[in-house]
Amino acid sequence: MSTYVNRLGEDLPRIGAAPAGSAAAVWSLDTTLDAVGGHRIDEAPAILDAGERERAALMVRAGDRHRYLASHVGLRVLLGGYLGLAPRDVVLVREDCPCCDGPHGRPAVAGGEVHFSLSHSGDLAYLAFAAVPVGVDVEALPSAAAVEDVLTTLHPAETAELSALPAAERAQALGRVWSRKEAYFKGTGTGLALGLAEPYVGSGPTPSPVPGWHLTDLPAPPAYAAALAVRA
Repeated sequence: MSTYVNRLGEDLPRIGAAPAGSAAAVWSLDTTLDAVGGHRIDEAPAILDAGERERAALMVRAGDRHRYLASHVGLRVLLGGYLGLAPRDVVLVREDCPCCDGPHGRPAVAGGEVHFSLSHSGDLAYLAFAAVPVGVDVEALPSAAAVEDVLTTLHPAETAELSALPAAERAQALGRVWSRKEAYFKGTGTGLALGLAEPYVGSGPTPSPVPGWHLTDLPAPPAYAAALAVRA
């Protein structure tokens, strides 16, 4: 399964119909933009809900706050387009956690008509939408030190694969592993609660099959890796 990555910019996007079946729509966003989807970021509080405004207000660094606001304006613009709603009228909720049943599972739209996932790294955000649970992840490639820190926490076969690679190739390979696992964890709603070992996703150019899910790598800028998980 290959997926095209649409680009969300400053102007109102042409969104189209909501994805159906196991198809997914994926968008990328430069979160440093001063306007996203036809809405200025300095006017974002009028679009976001109380929880989003509170989280943004807690961010000390102006750049972090701007990136958060831009990504959430983008999320609401796209969800509103798929649902036929104004961005401010989209109601976001949290599903129950599949690990403990607490109210901190996957973020979701009230009513569940469209499933979504949001990921950001640096100044880049990826957003995915589907009719079934979906997870997306984008990651800046790790440093050599980060590779060593994470290496033994992966599935034993992934650890062996990465260890066998020349040092110069490990960051790219770990980026693939990490983004694939994060996309899957976001799709299931478990996060990192159960650790990084399972499922086995492989470090090669093509993800290893994961039962019950379609897992695919996404196009990403240099020095990034990205992946998508959609429930089968």
